[in-house]
Amino acid sequence: MTTHTHELTFTATEARKRYRTWSDREPDREWACLTVLAEHAPGLAPRPLRRGRLDGAPTIVMERLAGEPLGATPLNGAQTTSLGRALRRLYSVPLSAAQALDLGERRLGPSSLRTELRQWATGPYDLKECQHPQLVERALRASRQWLADTPQVPAQLSVLGIADLNPANVLWDGSVCRLVDFEDGGLSEPAFELADHVEHLAGRDVYDADTLVEAVGLTKDEKERFAHWRCHWAIFWLLMLLPGNSGFLRNPPGTTEAQAERVLRMLADEPGQTPAGTAETV
Repeated sequence: MTTHTHELTFTATEARKRYRTWSDREPDREWACLTVLAEHAPGLAPRPLRRGRLDGAPTIVMERLAGEPLGATPLNGAQTTSLGRALRRLYSVPLSAAQALDLGERRLGPSSLRTELRQWATGPYDLKECQHPQLVERALRASRQWLADTPQVPAQLSVLGIADLNPANVLWDGSVCRLVDFEDGGLSEPAFELADHVEHLAGRDVYDADTLVEAVGLTKDEKERFAHWRCHWAIFWLLMLLPGNSGFLRNPPGTTEAQAERVLRMLADEPGQTPAGTAETV
């Protein structure tokens, strides 16, 4: 199986991941995450077995886990409960253990995402390829304004996070959820992680934000931070889906416009409210 970031090959007991990009220490991140999880949350993620290189590219060989990727249908109650427990186990890993392995902040983490979005949103963008350029431009202007005017909450780096929780990175064996793909993982905070997860384009019709937040057990303060960070990740996906960026050609026509509508609804909501669902397709 090949993605734009890595290639996977399997035996009956092992999975080999060959990285196609490693400029941001992706293999080191994943190896460190899997190593600390094997000690402090065994069974939650693949056990790392060995590292190497193949045709010049770094590789990691890890235990092959049982289960099938989520994503074909919305999560049922048992799956949501199990995923909530899995994420809570991840967040309960001692911070000192992650830091001891030189694990820094996750990619696009709480301390950098807002700055990255501000720079990315400046463009310029040629929106003529969009189905409704005026709608997309309105959402882009609203995003720039929101990023400029809304107070930034102080970044917290309090837990180990997976970063990319595309439903394909959650394996379900009929009773337990396990997590794979930690190449972007690192230090983060629960509210930031969950905001990323529920706004992921692939998870729109899979994760229910309210029930997943409850399953993880966010506090009242964390729920407020979750709403704040969720706006950031909605803007992230709007930018990803603009012409010239990687998501535009990988998704069906109309996906950009659906995301523009989602962003406009979200930014118009009162703080703490969650946006109405949409039916975007990946």
